[in-house]
Amino acid sequence: MKNKKYYLLVTVCILLFLAGCTSKKAPKNEKQQAAKNSAISETIQKSSIPTLFIHGYSGGDNSFGGMIRRMEKNNLTNKELVLTVSVDGKVKEKGQLTGKENNPSIQVIFEDNKNNEWNQAEWIKNCLTYIRDNYGITQVNLVGHSMGGASSLRYLTTFGDDTSLPKINKFVGIAAPFNNFVELSNGETIDDLINNGPTVQSERYAEYVNGIEKISKDMKVMIIAGDVEDGSIGDEAVPVADALSVVSLFKTHGNEVQEQIFYGKSAQHSKLHENTEVDQLVADFLWK
Repeated sequence: MKNKKYYLLVTVCILLFLAGCTSKKAPKNEKQQAAKNSAISETIQKSSIPTLFIHGYSGGDNSFGGMIRRMEKNNLTNKELVLTVSVDGKVKEKGQLTGKENNPSIQVIFEDNKNNEWNQAEWIKNCLTYIRDNYGITQVNLVGHSMGGASSLRYLTTFGDDTSLPKINKFVGIAAPFNNFVELSNGETIDDLINNGPTVQSERYAEYVNGIEKISKDMKVMIIAGDVEDGSIGDEAVPVADALSVVSLFKTHGNEVQEQIFYGKSAQHSKLHENTEVDQLVADFLWK
């Protein structure tokens, strides 16, 4: 009987010891993650210049919500403001810009999230007017996914020369149909398109060409495309050729341009803004 009690006591002590060891590992992992996040954030330059994130067709809070949260977790940005634009173009805010040098993010939500790019360009203008008038903002960055990218470029080629509005320092277009879904044609290659522009130009693209002079040559540009590698050379919604169609246009205009194609399942159209590699590329471009 004494032996049984002895073995029971030993077993309990061992279990308590193991539990103690397990509990000690968590803080270590947390410290390691914190150190990793700190190392990432140390390479980032902080300023009070806001970045507006503009969702695509049928998008909403979730379209860029995840990306911004992940960036916040890595101490790259602070989400300070959500601007919701009504069908009649009125802007409503949630939160406020603090003026702190924390790379503030502004998420833009269109109540009518299936409207055309012309109206959305007006709504982007309304958002910029709002933060100018209410917060004295004079410069911003724009990040647009899909239709949000096309509408952002429509804003730039329509209102880009309005010096009363905040200056656009940097523009990121992610999987945006800049050439209205036109694919490669007549033996054209991606390299041909990047160097010379698209062989077939849609009406949308032609209008961008006509308005390119309204864009500041100082604005830096990042264009991102996705290829799920199923043979279609696209992200299941926007062809790579379409997303990259404006690279040559910007370069010819004199803008500094970077382009990047992501590959595989995580490069699918709606997964691009959930892809942590895209997060890092965008963060590096905006703030490094």
